[in-house]
Amino acid sequence: MAVQQAERKLFIGGRWTGAGQPIPVRNKYTGEVIATIPTAGRDDVDAAVAAASGAAQTMAEMPAHKRAAMLATAADLIRKRQEEFARTIAAEAGKALKFARIEVDRGISTFTFAAEEAKRIHGETVPLDAAAAGEGYFGFFNRRPVGVIVAIAPFNFPLNLVAHKVAPALAAGNPVVLKPATWTPLTSVLLVEVLHEAGVPAGAINLIAGPGSTVGEWLVTDDRVAMVTFTGSADVGRQITSRAGIKKITLELGNTSPVIIAPDADLEMVAKRCAVGAFYNSGQVCLSVQRIFSERSIYDTFTERFLKATGDMVVGDPLDERVDVGPMIDEREAARIEGWVNDARAAGARVAAGGRREGPVYWPTVLTNVTPQMKVVAQEAFAPVASVIPYTDFEEALRQADATPYGLQASVFTKSLDRVFAAMRWLNFGGIIINDTSAFRVDHMPYGGNRQSGIGREGVRYAVEEMTNIQMVAIRKG
Repeated sequence: MAVQQAERKLFIGGRWTGAGQPIPVRNKYTGEVIATIPTAGRDDVDAAVAAASGAAQTMAEMPAHKRAAMLATAADLIRKRQEEFARTIAAEAGKALKFARIEVDRGISTFTFAAEEAKRIHGETVPLDAAAAGEGYFGFFNRRPVGVIVAIAPFNFPLNLVAHKVAPALAAGNPVVLKPATWTPLTSVLLVEVLHEAGVPAGAINLIAGPGSTVGEWLVTDDRVAMVTFTGSADVGRQITSRAGIKKITLELGNTSPVIIAPDADLEMVAKRCAVGAFYNSGQVCLSVQRIFSERSIYDTFTERFLKATGDMVVGDPLDERVDVGPMIDEREAARIEGWVNDARAAGARVAAGGRREGPVYWPTVLTNVTPQMKVVAQEAFAPVASVIPYTDFEEALRQADATPYGLQASVFTKSLDRVFAAMRWLNFGGIIINDTSAFRVDHMPYGGNRQSGIGREGVRYAVEEMTNIQMVAIRKG
């Protein structure tokens, strides 16, 4: 099923609308325009926030079972259009079709989890008489929706990372203004079609498109907005925190994901898992394997097997069933990482595999002989590039892995519980994955980073907590 060129629209207050400058959406492999969507103007943004504000009371008063049924219906409708979603993701995001299908499966799960969590939102009693001043009082708290939520989503998971914002927001009774990445708005169009068909009230889901410098700025600074949830770069995250004012913020930012391999690990399995974790979606994943620390006694063996697993990755058109690695999101991004790798090579790094670019396609690349100061090690590569780094002592590896301003997820391959507990003590990351790579995530676990990797947590239950306010009630007994 080919994605046909079409004129898409914004969705505001339950209607498809918009007459702004068309944004061309391209097939990231061929470069052809497959659709357009209007750029939102200031009036569109104002109308979207007004529509969401107008739906806030309706959403807050909707019974939990109705919110749950609405989200479950949305999951079923995505399932019925599964291949359409997957091919749209492959075309507009450049993600290999096999991984696009996995993303759609995960998006269905995320909405299913949200339907379940909608029925579980609750408070608890508080023993006020634990304090002398509370004697004679009965206390409890419940959770109330925060209000209008602005969801600003990235290009790399145009369905599931949107789902991780929209689904828990609706589960908690909040209206949403969604701004997808301008590179990948078509999947959000499909999702809004599904939500509208599933019975989401007019104004409770709104879709707008346009640059972060205008549309994003207008949304983030609007006083009617109660919360901003954003996934993207640390630089933009800092801008949002400085501009948003007094409102809730959840940020899911970058990482320089470390993987530590102990000598007791299954090297064949580790090599294959690291190749997938480093290179799927062309490495454009905030959990993508970037720094691989291998104990010296196994360094040569692991590197050989990792190079073999890397060479087995099929590069090409993401709509080809055989392909593992497609293009990067934009040729400028491919040229950027080409420059980073060339800089590393000039500084003494060895390109053991890859290091090749054709237009927007950058081949899976393995570097050795790197130093901590090189951009490919110190900064988030967000590209199909991984470095293999030897270490002598396990605690040395932990120190090197933790020597980063980021703290999203790290991983350790070992059979030793002592090493697992050492990793838990040393590593300041939001998630530590044992015997799989840093790229591991399931959609109901608490997910988010420490340090410069973000604020707050996703994973539907935990996002619902972020998207609700505690309302304390104290009743003086008569």
